[in-house]
Amino acid sequence: MTEAYVYYQGKIVKEDDVKVSVRSKAFNYGLGVFEGIRAYWDDEKQQLYAFKLKEHYNRLKESAKTVNMDFDFSIDDLIQGTIDLLKANNCRTTTYLRPIVYNDALDIGPTLDGKDVKVVIYTQPLNKYAGKSELSVGVTSWRRISNNQLPPRTKATAAYLNSALAALETKRAGFDEAIFLTDGDHVCEGSGENIFIFRKGKLVTPPPADNILEGITRDLVMKLAEEELGIEVEERSISRSELYVADEVFFSGTAMEVTPIVAVDHRQIGTGHEGEVCKQIKELFFNLTIGKNPKYAESCTPVYDK
Repeated sequence: MTEAYVYYQGKIVKEDDVKVSVRSKAFNYGLGVFEGIRAYWDDEKQQLYAFKLKEHYNRLKESAKTVNMDFDFSIDDLIQGTIDLLKANNCRTTTYLRPIVYNDALDIGPTLDGKDVKVVIYTQPLNKYAGKSELSVGVTSWRRISNNQLPPRTKATAAYLNSALAALETKRAGFDEAIFLTDGDHVCEGSGENIFIFRKGKLVTPPPADNILEGITRDLVMKLAEEELGIEVEERSISRSELYVADEVFFSGTAMEVTPIVAVDHRQIGTGHEGEVCKQIKELFFNLTIGKNPKYAESCTPVYDK
């Protein structure tokens, strides 16, 4: 078996050499924040492109600050460490990266005192996260956590119990994924994805005030729709029933990428297949992830020297 490496506390080390104690606050209380990043393999160029590293590490820094787990490594340190890690693991397929900042203190109590903060990044091959090209989803009875409970914008590890409960419920009901509502009964997001609807000629997505994660792929989708396709984009609250009458519905996210939703709560969306807007955005998205669109070249960091 090939030896795996991770980035740990500023160095590339063997994954087996990194240990987390059963007493760690990260393990006991979920005191951590994380990111999900993709690096896309271009077989034609034999090159791996790490996608939107600066944006992801800036959000990681913001998440850590919000929960009082600041760390010393700069965004440039993390970017270089990521490139070194991908090389060390000889990643030559589309790869998922998971940076985690966690409280590794061993004393009892869920305290966020800013001490014993650790940073680790690991890699994992990942092609299609959803496993399907079109999704049937259901609205979960679980409500999305709110900003004054556990801020959704922080990507906190503890917050994903909320996501796991929603995904468990909807998958047991026969759906592929969940959609959360807010306490105010507005559409929020999936268990780990932002959501868009296309209706009456506009692309609509919930605003940050509706307890969403301010997704990096979400921002890119809005930009592609407006600048490349000339579609008006609106950030506003969406009602549950509006999902049912939308022409198109789709998810966006680092892991999910851009994936169409063809049924919600057993109601067919549009034609029951991927819509034209989603299809066009998805095509634009995948072309730019491997550097084929010069306009977005700054989003792609080549890993291997040529």
